[in-house]
Amino acid sequence: MNLTKHFTLLEFTASDAARRLRIDNTPGTTALHALQRLAELMEQVRDVLGGVPVLISSGYRSAALNAAVGGSATSAHLLGLAADFTAPAFGSPRAICQELIAAGLVWDQLILERPSAADPDGRWVHIGLPQLGKPRRQILTAINRGGRVRYETGLVRP
Repeated sequence: MNLTKHFTLLEFTASDAARRLRIDNTPGTTALHALQRLAELMEQVRDVLGGVPVLISSGYRSAALNAAVGGSATSAHLLGLAADFTAPAFGSPRAICQELIAAGLVWDQLILERPSAADPDGRWVHIGLPQLGKPRRQILTAINRGGRVRYETGLVRP
């Protein structure tokens, strides 16, 4: 099922962990509507990045899947309002974040995920929409420190 011109429902629900653990990751009606909004945002992301393919690594997560992968109990992924992605043909996750910030897209959270000394430009980008109300437009960096993820404001270097 296509959600938009370039994004399918399968891209936002496919999960190796769900398959391996036999977890149903089928979104309900509310999450499906949220995924439609998210796919529309991802079309804007794709446009800002020059039309290059955007690879979704995580979108919707059922409660069981979110728990299995160690996701936050308040994760926007649970509602179908967040996607983790890369766009290798465009550049690094840090470069993607910088481009999205400059473009002025509307999001709730934009997170540069897991930069490290070995990989200072991060491993992927997380983008989320607000459930209700005005977007916070948070820009964060998620850094793994001693096995715990710590969120810092802005696009910081590890």
